[in-house]
Amino acid sequence: MLKDITIGQYFPGNSVIHRLDPRFKIVITIIYIVMLFTGDSMACLAVGAVFTAMMLVLSGIKLKMYLKSIRPLMPFLVITALINLFLVSSGEVLWHWKFLKITSEGVNISVFMIVRIVLLIMGTSVLTYTTSPITLTDAIERLLSPLKKLRFPVHELAMMMSIALRFIPTLIEETDKIISAQKARGAEIDSGSFTTRARNLISILVPLFISSFRRADELATAMECRCYNGGEGRTRLRQLKSAPRDYIALAVTLLFLAGVITLKIIGI
Repeated sequence: MLKDITIGQYFPGNSVIHRLDPRFKIVITIIYIVMLFTGDSMACLAVGAVFTAMMLVLSGIKLKMYLKSIRPLMPFLVITALINLFLVSSGEVLWHWKFLKITSEGVNISVFMIVRIVLLIMGTSVLTYTTSPITLTDAIERLLSPLKKLRFPVHELAMMMSIALRFIPTLIEETDKIISAQKARGAEIDSGSFTTRARNLISILVPLFISSFRRADELATAMECRCYNGGEGRTRLRQLKSAPRDYIALAVTLLFLAGVITLKIIGI
């Protein structure tokens, strides 16, 4: 299960999405999220699904990698679907047993919520899959640069976000190694009651926390040894430059958002 988690990973490539300016990719991702949560009908969600499919194809990354990002969240999706399925009482009753009741409106809302969450995960994964952490840090710092006039620590915030995102795959790999080591020592992590499994997690969490703090300390020491002093006077190997394709991608995204808003206004 841990190997299926692909959050924070970067897959190098030369696709159209890879070549986009990371600043535009962040803005497009924000517009995409607004697009998904603006529409409240299946027609609006269909527009978002078309845009998502277009992004996945243009990214040049295999579909199974995006499906892997959804697999660890399946329990959350199932719980969300069940909550909406049994708690929504409006609409035509399709099934009834004692205090449990499933209605047509509950089914529609459950399907709508699951599809929206799946599209949200797959669409936002395009940003991290096609953008390296360093480039993403520079883009976030550039977008937030106006806040520097208010003495807001823009560079430090961007660096923290980038490091946190970069360390997700590392911590997942470390957790997998700890689980394998504990199993080799005879620990029963996957068996027993829920209470037993929760108690056995201590043997995983304690070494994981120690390892995380050790990695953080080593990273801080390495940055100090390299005389890292933040964003002041810092130069960049690669300068961010926009191109016509960036404006075209932004215009297409805004066009899809306008389509969703139009469908919502006319009530489709």
